[in-house]
Amino acid sequence: MNEWLERTLKSLNLTDTMKRPDGFTRLGYSEEELESMAVFKQVSEELGLKVRRDEAGNLYARWEGVSKKAVMTGSHLDTVENGGGFDGAAGVLCGLGAVKKLKEQGYKPQASIEVVCFASEESARFGVSTIGSKSAAGILDPAIQEVEDRRGISVRQAVESVGLKWENLLKAERSKDEIRSFIELHIEQGTQIEDHGAQFGVVRGVACPIRLKVKAYGMAGHTGTTPMGKRRDALAALAPLISFVSNTAETLSVTSSKPLVATVSTLEVKPNVMNVIPGYAEAGIDIRSVDDQLKRNMADEIIAFCASLEEEFNVTMSIETLVDNPSILLDDSLRTRVRHAGEQLGYKAFEMDSGAGHDVMNMAAKWPSALVFIPCEKGISHHPEEFTSLEDLSAGVDILAEVLKQEAGD
Repeated sequence: MNEWLERTLKSLNLTDTMKRPDGFTRLGYSEEELESMAVFKQVSEELGLKVRRDEAGNLYARWEGVSKKAVMTGSHLDTVENGGGFDGAAGVLCGLGAVKKLKEQGYKPQASIEVVCFASEESARFGVSTIGSKSAAGILDPAIQEVEDRRGISVRQAVESVGLKWENLLKAERSKDEIRSFIELHIEQGTQIEDHGAQFGVVRGVACPIRLKVKAYGMAGHTGTTPMGKRRDALAALAPLISFVSNTAETLSVTSSKPLVATVSTLEVKPNVMNVIPGYAEAGIDIRSVDDQLKRNMADEIIAFCASLEEEFNVTMSIETLVDNPSILLDDSLRTRVRHAGEQLGYKAFEMDSGAGHDVMNMAAKWPSALVFIPCEKGISHHPEEFTSLEDLSAGVDILAEVLKQEAGD
């Protein structure tokens, strides 16, 4: 199996080596994503699966059982710019590997089994994530068609550039009675599994974000002639917010039953000229926890702190809520079955939450869903040095195969 996993991983990544200084760039609805998905189709057909492409560009590789209702697993093959070759790809690879293992064992599924490769999971291109799985779950907002990437290409144009028709996209929705359950495998993108001496993670919930945009309006002026006491420096006013967010998030996380993280992750300064005092500064803040009230408490702390900064620095501040999505709790019963399946095989489990979004959060809106994590070295992800060992990938195959066998029945 390890030889097949290594060979197939490289094929899915369109490479002959996983060690690439610039990593992998396969943005959603790009030719590179399309080429990688063509490899998925080829490998699936070699395993005897029937592959179809839906109206959103998702690929489904189906192993027909007695029942038409399917147990589904899978993930995505698109990446961030200069990303790693395991984020998403590991879930697709292990799903196909699980089917390969079950077929070699002579297993005959009662329910059908599908391995899905969702289109455009990452938000790297458009700032909009999980387009393919949102389409499958019937929760895609059609208004995103006008959103553009940095080159001015809209979501609609990108979708149609890979042979799809935007007006047909909503037809990609799967009906509730088509799917029995969905199990996604993904690299952890952190170190909790390793830190707790476990070999795989079983996810309780996905921490969807609150995202704020804080704008500070001051007065631009000459850096050499404006006295310090008469300045309305927008950047100086905004600067204390960076450490405040970090320190407050750490305090709230330590003193709460659920972890919380918050990050000032974007900054913009105008006029951004060496000899001009910044008259405008803007910060983007990302807040995440599976505890929605805890996220809102953090947002309230930020709002109150910004009010004090306005007075201290004689600037005006505005706060816009860009995103306030409730976190997703996954199916308790399925999570327990997944945990037991892995433990029966001798793997130690760790129950945890996911700070990153995945396709599973959309599937969970309609079907019982679970998320399995396998370790990734040093927690590095979205980076060329992202790495998961063949041993961990093989463990993922074992766990998925056992879960699929139990879910699909004999």
